[in-house]
Amino acid sequence: MNIKSDKIKLFILNALKTFAILLSATCINILLLNRFTTLGNASEIYILGVLLISLNTTGYAWGILSAIVSVLCVNYFFTYPYTNFNFTREGYPVTFLVMLTVSIATSALSGRIKKQREFARERSRLAEERQKIVIEAEKEKMRGNLLRAISHDLRTPLTGILAASNALIDNDELIDSVSRKELLSGINEDAEWLLRMVENVLSVTRISGGAPSLKKVAEPLDEVFSQVVSKARKRYPNIDLSVSMPDKVTLVPMDEMLIVQVLINLVDNAILHGRNNKVELSAQIIDNFVKISVRDYGKGIPPCDLDKLFEGFVSRDKDCTDSTRGLGIGLSICKTIVEGHGGQIHAKNMPDVGAYISFTLPITEVTSYAE
Repeated sequence: MNIKSDKIKLFILNALKTFAILLSATCINILLLNRFTTLGNASEIYILGVLLISLNTTGYAWGILSAIVSVLCVNYFFTYPYTNFNFTREGYPVTFLVMLTVSIATSALSGRIKKQREFARERSRLAEERQKIVIEAEKEKMRGNLLRAISHDLRTPLTGILAASNALIDNDELIDSVSRKELLSGINEDAEWLLRMVENVLSVTRISGGAPSLKKVAEPLDEVFSQVVSKARKRYPNIDLSVSMPDKVTLVPMDEMLIVQVLINLVDNAILHGRNNKVELSAQIIDNFVKISVRDYGKGIPPCDLDKLFEGFVSRDKDCTDSTRGLGIGLSICKTIVEGHGGQIHAKNMPDVGAYISFTLPITEVTSYAE
């Protein structure tokens, strides 16, 4: 019933459009009749009306019908004797046949153009839907990786906290001050690790909705590095952290909080897996990008993990069972944040010793000044 009603409404709408346009063409010709309108001019105005009808109605029928009606109107209103049909006057049959042919051809051509336009719109809509599906699939993949990584990485610190707290509760009188301090220190370290994981998870929630969630502001790179150095030295008092910056202070469009989180994750990773506390933090301008890198001097990244280092949860295969480099969710989140800024992140082992992780951030408008 609804389909039939919709068809009736569409038919009435097309009929009203056709009538209104033909009436307008007729009125224009009548207004101009005394001064400007000739048989040729009247035909051209009606052909324009046929074109408008073909573009604003559905199907070919209305355009063809309007072409026939236009020929009749020209004959009746604008061919001598006026207000009478006369198809016998010399030359008129050919003129009207040409007008009818041109009108029908115009209607068919405009109808084809309209169909092609509708097809292009439909194709664009389908492409957008496919893109949305791909984006949603990537989001689901990221959420799945995040959940697997969390379930994998939470187990160790929670187990440590439970074991230490149970020991303190059950054997409080038997534990000396040194052992108690060690247990409390272990609880504190595990709690700080869990806090960093929560910060990472919150970072993911900020960018899970896509790039529009990022609040990019042009930030001085030296101030960002200053925050990272301050937090790193507070967290690791014995860290040997060297910083290399461009000679000029450069403003980089970024979500400052997220980029600081990326650098903290990379420094944490370097300290955790370095043989000593030596870490190098550097930045350099390359074309329209700023390249930021963190290097440690540890044993490097197992070759079997290089290709999947930023996937979050990494399952060890039989060739990598001796690998001791934990991968957690930190590096996966780093990749998500960097790509959300339009950059790329890479990792490699240095020829001598240690791992080197770098990422780029685009500088759409490079604004720099002397320090």
